[in-house]
Amino acid sequence: MNPSTDQSSLDLLDAYLETLSDHLRDGHSHGHGHDHSYGHGHGHGADALPFPERAVPVGPGVGGEDEELLAWVLGRFSGIRREPKDTFLLEASSLLQEFRSRRNLWNAAALRLLDDPYTFVATGPRQHEDWAHDVLALMHRSVPDPRGWLRLDRDRTNPVRHSVPAYPFDPPAASRFSDRLYRLEREAAVAALAVMAEEWQAEPAPVRSRPDRDAVLADARMLLDRYGPAARYWTNATAAASDPAPDFLTPGLSAQRSHGFLTGEYVNGIDLLDDLGLIAVSENEVGVFWSIGAY
Repeated sequence: MNPSTDQSSLDLLDAYLETLSDHLRDGHSHGHGHDHSYGHGHGHGADALPFPERAVPVGPGVGGEDEELLAWVLGRFSGIRREPKDTFLLEASSLLQEFRSRRNLWNAAALRLLDDPYTFVATGPRQHEDWAHDVLALMHRSVPDPRGWLRLDRDRTNPVRHSVPAYPFDPPAASRFSDRLYRLEREAAVAALAVMAEEWQAEPAPVRSRPDRDAVLADARMLLDRYGPAARYWTNATAAASDPAPDFLTPGLSAQRSHGFLTGEYVNGIDLLDDLGLIAVSENEVGVFWSIGAY
């Protein structure tokens, strides 16, 4: 983590907690027996991760709700016991999620709606007239979120990306996007995003029958509100081939058929067989929302 001078204290703290969680998770999954030391820069050895001092709110430019949030998360972090390591990992990861939820309403809606199932959520800058190039940049993780908001990407540090850089995706060339995508009206886009809260197999509570159905749809609308009233939407779902307003809620996620954007690589005993994607395009931003069926 190399902080730039234009990052806010909140951004620095977010990046630190994410890097720390990755660091802990990697060490835990590899079964290292080394002494890991984490804290305010006082650890020794290669595994120590120094705390970013500029994340501590001092001087002008910090105040109000930001200062309260910083004080809260720093207080919580200082109270987490460093041993045992698996407990430290769990509590640090949980703190990161709660911190992100408190940062803004968009983050909170994304976490409520899409954090549990296998999804990919990312927004990047609109840099091309042909926005397919911007989608490819997001799938390859080569551009940041222009607002510094939440991304959901459980494969961000997956070692398989050394051989399959866009994993879990194997997207077509930008020139072939039109062969695999269909326009969606906004309310259909909301419904497509909402059913991504479901599982591909054995979903016990489809969105259509959940008691909080309206709240799920409200979260989906909030996520798409980011892109403004002039945004346009595309999906790879074949249900939209002849109708820009198909019903996603009634059949649910498991009934969706699509033009695949996923890799066919069989990695670590996992096949990626189903996907439902939604792309939001505005004048300044491109958002990618993808549900992935892994078996």
